[in-house]
Amino acid sequence: MREIRDLDTVELILEAQGIFDAIRGPQRVIDAGTMRALQQSGNYATGYFDDGRMVGASVAFFGPPSSRSMHSHITALLPEFRGRGWGRELKEHQRQWALARDVGNITWTFDPLVSRNAHFYLTVLGARVTGYAVNQYGIFGGGDAGDESDRLDVKWALADIASPPADDAVQATLEIPDNIEHLRLEAPAEAQEWRMRVRREMGVLLNRGLAIAGFDPKRGYLFVQA
Repeated sequence: MREIRDLDTVELILEAQGIFDAIRGPQRVIDAGTMRALQQSGNYATGYFDDGRMVGASVAFFGPPSSRSMHSHITALLPEFRGRGWGRELKEHQRQWALARDVGNITWTFDPLVSRNAHFYLTVLGARVTGYAVNQYGIFGGGDAGDESDRLDVKWALADIASPPADDAVQATLEIPDNIEHLRLEAPAEAQEWRMRVRREMGVLLNRGLAIAGFDPKRGYLFVQA
C-alpha cells in the first residue's frame, strides 16, 4: 500500500533527512531542523510510503506572496523505487496541494546533464525552462560527485502545462549523456568533459536568442526561437 503523508512529527522529519542523506551523500541538501521549521510554518513537507516504509520525500516552500508560487527544494525517491511512476505521484500530490492553497506555479532547479530528470520535468510534467546558471550552488560532494552545479531553472505552471515544440519549430538541439550518474562513478573525467561541453554549447545557443522548449531522449534539448 502506497501513501503520501505530512512530515508532522520529529521522527518522520529525521527519517526524511535519512532519505535525502542516502541519496545526496554527506553534504546535506537540507537538515532536519530546517525541514521542521518549514513544516511548522505551513510549507510543503511530505513523505512517500510503501507498506509503511518511507521511500521518498519532498520539501517545498512558498515564494513571494504576489508571485503565487512555491519553490520545490527537493523531491527524491530511493534509487530502487524509481522508474515505477511514483515520482509522478509525488509531483502530482505537490501540484494538488499547491492548487488548494491558491498557488499557480511551482519552480525548481535541476542538473541539465541528468537526462531522466530532463525528460520527466519537461516532457512528462510539462514544466518550462526559465533560466540557466553556471555553478549555481558551488561544488557538491554528493549527488554531483564533486562536479560543479550548473542548473536549469524551471517553472511548472499548474494550469498551463507546456507541450513539446513542433518539429519545424526546433532550430537546434543539444545532446547530453544517457546516464551521467554512471559516468561520474566510472569515468569522472568523461563526465567533466560533458559538463564543460554542455556549458559551452548551452551558452552559445542561448546567446543566439534561442530558448529550450523541450527535451527528446535521442536528440537532447530542443531549442526554438525565443
